[in-house]
This record gives sequence, structure tokens and C-alpha cells, in this order.
Amino acid sequence: MPHPDLPTLILGTGLAGYNLAREIRKLDKTVPLVLVSRDAAPFYSKPMLSNALAGGKTAESLVMKSADRMAEELGARILAHTQVASIDTAARQVSFSNGEHLAYRDVVLAIGADPIRLPLDGDGAADVLSVNDLEDFARFSARLDGVQRIAILGGGLIGCEFANDLLARGIVPTVLDPAPWPLGRLLPEAAGHWFQGRLEAAGVRFRMGTAARSVTRQADGYRLELDDGSQLDVDLVLSAVGLRPRTGIAAEAGLATQRGIVVDRRLAASAPNVYAIGDCAEVDGLSLPFVMPIMQQVRALAQTLAGTPTDVRYPAMPVLVKTPAVPTVVAPPAAGTEGAWQVEDDRDGLTARFVASDGSLRGFAVLGSATAGKQALTAQLPSTLS
Repeated sequence: MPHPDLPTLILGTGLAGYNLAREIRKLDKTVPLVLVSRDAAPFYSKPMLSNALAGGKTAESLVMKSADRMAEELGARILAHTQVASIDTAARQVSFSNGEHLAYRDVVLAIGADPIRLPLDGDGAADVLSVNDLEDFARFSARLDGVQRIAILGGGLIGCEFANDLLARGIVPTVLDPAPWPLGRLLPEAAGHWFQGRLEAAGVRFRMGTAARSVTRQADGYRLELDDGSQLDVDLVLSAVGLRPRTGIAAEAGLATQRGIVVDRRLAASAPNVYAIGDCAEVDGLSLPFVMPIMQQVRALAQTLAGTPTDVRYPAMPVLVKTPAVPTVVAPPAAGTEGAWQVEDDRDGLTARFVASDGSLRGFAVLGSATAGKQALTAQLPSTLS
């Protein structure tokens, strides 16, 4: 058994890491807590990054509390600007790149995910921006002065949210994606085209079925060569093609990894006293990079770490798409579910229901005025992980 005076060590100070620390403190006021962050460890809401421009937010104003304030509130030690070098699960010790070591009672990996980088040609490929944290947002927003045209690579959730948000700055975004309609992993075809039409009416441009091959620097911006043979000239390029869970440090420690760090229903990894939560974790085969699953995880894991082993459970968890031009809430069916989409639409709203072969509701998407029905539909869905 690990020594009781050793700390619970949380690697990562995003929503997962900080919220876990808060939940632990509700249950245990005395266990030593140490949080480790690669950056300055401010507390902020990462989901707000993709709609901060319309609210006039800066990177500084998005910060809710400093690391010092969080350390005081949590009664914790916070190691900012500290890079993890390795985890020795046998010795229960984490080593840092500055040469220091720290033994732990339990260690929780809440290390998030990295933006996927497209294999682009051209001398401008290295200039393509992505926004995955507060520092990324600061770099991105600092580049927006005088910008009128932005290419967004990726028509998924984050790409569409940024496209809508950029309209508030008077910027014309062009969204490129090889898929035939935006939000292709969340919305059925009819809903995807309805969504696209409303965003186009607001000022967003779409080039669906098209991807960038190269980005070349021009005197006044960048030229994109597209795979349909056409070109697109813009002032800035933003990549939003998805995230890849950070698994490297876990794999090097001998932990099981697949898409993410493999954990069971108690968020336990494949070595004793090691856990993973948030965007880096693959929970019972599911990787769900959204706020609601994270909150379910931290509540369950806090109970486990406090001495009451608790399985994580996922209720039905619809996703709110932050596109004010076309309000959208979607609860996609589980992968492999047999059934079909049934769509009803009018000028102001669209409702899509995914009905299983037994007649039960297994997913839905509501857009525009139809979002008023999201609670009633959610109540009909089965749990995601019961």
C-alpha cells in the first residue's frame, strides 16, 4: 500500500484536473494535493475559447483565477511551468524535466489532447494556427488586427464555432472540409445542410468536399492550393481538424493505450494507483471530449480516491454547439446503433430523431427554434454508460 502521507498527484490543470481537485476537497480536506501544469496554470473555461471574440474577451479576461488563487482555495501545491519527463509506476514516482522527482499515493493523468496537424505542403504550412488552450488563443487573437479573410480547416464542432465567432469581428471565414456537410460526425445529412444554410446566411462561407493541399506565403497573406485544383487567398489560416489524446507519457510508462489512455469504469489505468480523466482518457472504450463527461468522471474518481470505489456513469449528454447564428443541440446515437434518422423541418427549426429498430429513441439533433424541445427529447434517451 502507498504511504498515506504521500500526495495525490494530478497531472494537468485544465477543466478535468482542477475540477477533480475541487471534488476531492469536498470529500477530503487533509489529503496532500499537488497539481502539475506545463503552463502558468490559470483557471479558465476552455470551451469559451471558441466564442470569446463575440463577447469581446481577451486571453487575460478569460482567466477566472490565477494559479496562486487556486492553490489557496484548494489547499494544494501547484507546480506551474513544469514538464513531466516520466512516470515510474512501480516506484510510484513522477520525474520532471528539471531533474526533480515526486513520489505519489495516487497519480491522475489529466493531460488533455493535442491538435491534429494536417500534412500540408508549402512554406506557409508552419504558420497555420490552432487554438487548444489559452496561450494558443492569445497568439490567435493577436493576429486578427486588420484580418478580413480566414480559412478554417475543418467543418466540425470547433471549426464551425470559430467561424460563427469570427463574424463578430467583421471577418469572413471560409470553412473547408472533405466531408459533404458540416458537423458530419454529429448531424445527419438534412440537418447538416440546414445548419450550413443558416451559417451561410449569417456570413460564413463553406467549401465542403474540399481540402487544402498546401499553404504558401504571399505578400499580403497566404494562398491555399485545394485538392479540387482551385486556390483560395486569405489573411490567416486556422486548423480545427480535431484532437488526438496525449498518450505518449502513459505509453512510455507501460500503461495500456489505444485511442486514449485505457481506463476502466473507475477511471483506473493498467497500473495500480494510476488514473486518467478528460480528453486523454478512453473510458470503457469511449473517448468523449466534452464537459459533461468530464464532470461525471471527476465526481466518480473523487469518491474512489476518497475511499469509496465508484464507477463512472454517463447519463444522456447532449452537446450544445456554440453557434448563435443557428442554435444547435445534438445527441448522436452510439456507434453501431441500428436504426434511421427521421427529420422534420420548417423555416425556423429542424428536429431529427434517430429511431432504433425497436422504435426507441437513440439520438437526436434540434436546430433553430426546435432547440426548445431538447429537454423532452433528452428524457427519452438511454444512458450513454449506465
